Amino acid sequence: MEKKPQFFGPRRPSTPRPRPGQRPMRRGQRQDPYATNEQIRARQVRLVGDNVEQGIYPIEKALKIARSLELDLIEISPTADPPVCKILDYSKFLYQQKKRAKEQKAKASKVTVKEIRFGPQTDDHDYNFKLKHAQGFLQEGSKVKAYVFFRGRSILFKEQGEVLLLRFASDLENLGKVEQMPVLEGKRMTIMLTPLKQPAKKEKAPESRVAKPAEETPSEENKEESSAE
Repeated sequence: MEKKPQFFGPRRPSTPRPRPGQRPMRRGQRQDPYATNEQIRARQVRLVGDNVEQGIYPIEKALKIARSLELDLIEISPTADPPVCKILDYSKFLYQQKKRAKEQKAKASKVTVKEIRFGPQTDDHDYNFKLKHAQGFLQEGSKVKAYVFFRGRSILFKEQGEVLLLRFASDLENLGKVEQMPVLEGKRMTIMLTPLKQPAKKEKAPESRVAKPAEETPSEENKEESSAE
């Protein structure tokens, strides 16, 4: 009898074997962002932190100190020579790192941009009105994007629009700085201003409590006099 050819499915990619002392990764499990404990490959490390005597230690001594404190040895700067480590609770350390990154992301996303539109021949009254609005925006911590819109043949006055925007930036130099110089984009010439400093949080003033004078109660003599009348 002829032997039928055997067909095999596609070979699965081989996963690298973990290094000695490294915990094996499960499928779908993310690799730890920091090497900890026996995962650290350096022969000596620099310990920093408030709970240890700072200095350079052999890796065995550093691991022994971490075990005595019932904490983890965390490699926070692997590219340093020797690598810098801290002895902390690894789960709490990761939580603090994620919390800090989340706060920084939220802080960056809170920056708002307010737009102010001009015409190439804006009069002084309209200019001062919009300048006052821009001052308020910068004081509250918002960026200001001012632009001159050129309609139809008014694009011929683009130099006049640039002068207007530079004057606008000069009048606001005590509150904001120029992040982007005037740039012509299509029918718009735009300038971007960013606040010089973050606004201070307003604290509520404590309510002043004024003592009310006590109402005078009529004495017995006054009562008798009033009744006699």
